[in-house]
Amino acid sequence: MSVKIGLFGIGLDTYWGQFDGLLDRLKKYQEFISERMLQTGITLIDAGMVDNPEKAREAAAMLKREGVELVFLYISTYALSSTVLPVAQQVKVPFVILNLQPTPAIDYNYINGLGDRGKMTGEWLANCQACSVPEIASVFNRCNISYDFVTGYLEEAAAWQDILTWIEAAKVASVMRSNRLGILGHYYNGMLDVYTDLTQQCAVFGTHIEIVEMCELKKHRDETSREEVGKKLEEFRQKFDVTPECESDELERAALTSVALDKLVAAHKLGSLAYYYEGSPGNDYENIVTSVIAGNTLLTGNHVPVAGECEVKNAQAMKIMDAFGAGGSFSEFYAMDFTDDIVMLGHDGPAHFSIAEGRVKLVPLPLYHGKPGKGLSIQMSVKYGPVTLLSVVQGRDGLFLLMAEGESVPGPVLNIGNTNSRYRFKIGAKEFINKWSKAGPAHHCAIGTGHIGSKLEKLGAILGIAVLKIC
Repeated sequence: MSVKIGLFGIGLDTYWGQFDGLLDRLKKYQEFISERMLQTGITLIDAGMVDNPEKAREAAAMLKREGVELVFLYISTYALSSTVLPVAQQVKVPFVILNLQPTPAIDYNYINGLGDRGKMTGEWLANCQACSVPEIASVFNRCNISYDFVTGYLEEAAAWQDILTWIEAAKVASVMRSNRLGILGHYYNGMLDVYTDLTQQCAVFGTHIEIVEMCELKKHRDETSREEVGKKLEEFRQKFDVTPECESDELERAALTSVALDKLVAAHKLGSLAYYYEGSPGNDYENIVTSVIAGNTLLTGNHVPVAGECEVKNAQAMKIMDAFGAGGSFSEFYAMDFTDDIVMLGHDGPAHFSIAEGRVKLVPLPLYHGKPGKGLSIQMSVKYGPVTLLSVVQGRDGLFLLMAEGESVPGPVLNIGNTNSRYRFKIGAKEFINKWSKAGPAHHCAIGTGHIGSKLEKLGAILGIAVLKIC
């Protein structure tokens, strides 16, 4: 289901009888905007031209009824703020005000050469979008209405990049609102930073949280056929570089659990998962939980991100990164290299194989550090190039997004059967780790490819939460 985005233009009805052809001209500008937006695959709810308070109420009713995620307000010419406020007050979603002139600059010679001050004024009014910008901003500020601007001209590439980023952020907000996040097991005992307020997660993101049981996972596992295991082993070979040290028994154990995880996800329509479990030594559940890494990595790479240690906040961050098409791999701080001025991040457990540098290795581990048992694990590094780190933080005043843009760089890493990569930041490793930590995140974060800070800032605006950028 595509996201619903609202659009309406504003003008002043007094002008239409005074300046012949002005209204039709302004409507064509709005049609151009509408057609460009529709190319993004959204459902556009276009309320047309609003040029008096009565039409404002009609537009508000339409946009509210349709449940739009975001509203674009196109200033076509000077318009009264009384044609805007009723819409914003009723719809109660963020507004992006399009201050877009028809061209980069007025054709002064053409207008001045018309020889008729009435016609000259009409031409100016087709180019005076900026006239209403401070008026609308003043009213929105006084009414505590969330808004932002896109300023430029109709066919300006930079302006459209900004518009498309807003649309993409609205799509991600919709993904989060429709997402079902599963919680399997319990928190890693004693990780106080990882504990979170589940109700607050639902309130901010709109996410549904589904508590799922280990006994259900075991049931799916017990009912899995040899044929299903065989298909899953083939999928392992397609997606992973299965190293020769992997024993056939361990591969089959991981494949069996992977099939069961797929069934659990399908049964509850999950879009993400946070998990952790230990169990008594030799217990069936311990056998299951020590064989989940390969299957959870496949889920993560197939748009169902899985966070270990029951890090719900990071499952949310991973889902955001995945929805932006940036990946989002589960990570924590591994070490610092002061010689190369880099920070190493990685984690045992599931990774996002679609953002790996080369093929992901499936390797055996004789033990899981800090956890029970042994089994198969993932060895990979994140693609070299620009990256963004994201953490969903539960602070004193509620949830906010913490982010940093950096680079994944080549160099020596630890081949310990974990994901780990080297990251460089413009502010340097020392300042980065200090600033990031002082912001108060849990020790996990989601790492995605590309610099998507602008997108995350817009997502925060749509969700109504703060976004803190470290670098």
